[in-house]
Amino acid sequence: MTVMTAPPSDKAAIVDVKFPHKALVERLSPGGRYIDAATDVDSPWVPFGDGAAIKHLAFDVRQNLFSNILWVKGPGVIGTHFHRGTITMVCLEGSVRYLEYDWVATPGGLILETPGESHTLVTDHPQGCKLFGWMQGPIDFYDADANLVDTTDVWWFINHYETHCREHGIAINPKLYL
Repeated sequence: MTVMTAPPSDKAAIVDVKFPHKALVERLSPGGRYIDAATDVDSPWVPFGDGAAIKHLAFDVRQNLFSNILWVKGPGVIGTHFHRGTITMVCLEGSVRYLEYDWVATPGGLILETPGESHTLVTDHPQGCKLFGWMQGPIDFYDADANLVDTTDVWWFINHYETHCREHGIAINPKLYL
């Protein structure tokens, strides 16, 4: 058995891969797409409390998946929250930590969160932090006395995005919906 050590082709050309269900994919798949996360062309920054904002990047209602960039604009806290699904994030800028752990995420660092855990996100960095994330399932937010404040999921995040767009005359981008 030969183990692949590098991709087998270095030719920059489209290869017609034979797939028996190609017509079904072309008819039913939403297809690949590019979302410009560096500008507001595809998605604006939407306020998330007083010192934070979210740039929504994708909504998948079939799997309760959503992707965004969370921007905490300076030293601050995103309150205690409980995950009912898996969260995968990459620190893009600044630094961030959770009170429940002894590590600090810095640019390029990967954060993995599993269902059944609660976290209190804190950034002490003077410029705050930006986190790119894929989230699955509901996230329950709690106040300082452990009272449930709200539950967010793909529908909450869609409403967050669409309400902001309607209130500011911004067209809702269909590319964000998978």
